[in-house]
Amino acid sequence: MLLIFYSSSQSDPAPVLTRAVWDKLLHTGGYALLAILFCRALRGEGLTLVATVLAAIVLTSIYGASDEWHQAFTPMRSSDIHDWIADTTGAIAGAFLFVIAIRTRLQATAVKAVERGR
Repeated sequence: MLLIFYSSSQSDPAPVLTRAVWDKLLHTGGYALLAILFCRALRGEGLTLVATVLAAIVLTSIYGASDEWHQAFTPMRSSDIHDWIADTTGAIAGAFLFVIAIRTRLQATAVKAVERGR
């Protein structure tokens, strides 16, 4: 979150990267990672998987909205609802990648348990 806030405070963050890669893709990827980190943190709090995913999506989307508001006060930057939509899309993608990883790990653990029982 600190990296996102710092980047949003810059008038032209990472110009080589931002000129080579579509900004919506950068938003989606960055916020997908943030959602995965939220999922990891929330899962450690004992929430169900569904509650973890929903909370991570909401928290990430809210942070994305606050980031867009923050950019409105940064010189040469603007607040853009399409960026927030990309942030929220990234949050959804990241949360579902987390679910896939959890389910894959659970299946692998179950297979190992069955193999040990043979």
